Amino acid sequence: MNLAEAPEPRCTICTRALYADEINRYACHPCTRRCDEQLLELAGPRGLYAKLGSRLAPGSGSGGPAVSGSRNAPVPLRLDVLNLLTAGGPILGPLETWVRDWEARGRAELDEAGTLQQRVDHAVSTLRFNLEWAAMAHPAMDEFAREVSLMHRQASVHVAGERPPITIPVACPCGAVLKVTVNTPGVRCYGCQTQYGRSEALRLPMTERRAAA
Repeated sequence: MNLAEAPEPRCTICTRALYADEINRYACHPCTRRCDEQLLELAGPRGLYAKLGSRLAPGSGSGGPAVSGSRNAPVPLRLDVLNLLTAGGPILGPLETWVRDWEARGRAELDEAGTLQQRVDHAVSTLRFNLEWAAMAHPAMDEFAREVSLMHRQASVHVAGERPPITIPVACPCGAVLKVTVNTPGVRCYGCQTQYGRSEALRLPMTERRAAA
């Protein structure tokens, strides 16, 4: 292939052209830093995962008073928040899945001992320690960054009492319908495998909402 025809190297997460000091990386420096910051904010005694425990009571995540129960009726729990705190939930589950993936590549060591909080902290510490390697050498770095962004957003929504962003259905030229939000860092089309950055995804035409059957 003529060198002049070679595709311009781009970040697989935001899809912007890579700078000279980022060549041969899967993720640019800003995207790598953002992923690192999101991981850091998940862990620790004051992290998002720990704070979810205080959002289990109904009303605790919306700024209103938590519902208190009587001696005969225990306080009902918010199942959506409880799901985020479970071992197989959308936070610890994906974190340890990625640790297993990196362990198979000789870059991590899974530790399922201890409390759920300790497991989250260990997974985050392991992934952050190897993040620069992943940005340079792991072909699924974009998928990893999107999953970290998703779990960070899910935890943030409940801790801050915010409403989740509205999902927007957009159409890829291949005909596939993709679901994005205003916070979407990027998305890969499941139909043609085209990778879209945030701005590119939001510029795709919206699909018409289907009438309820």
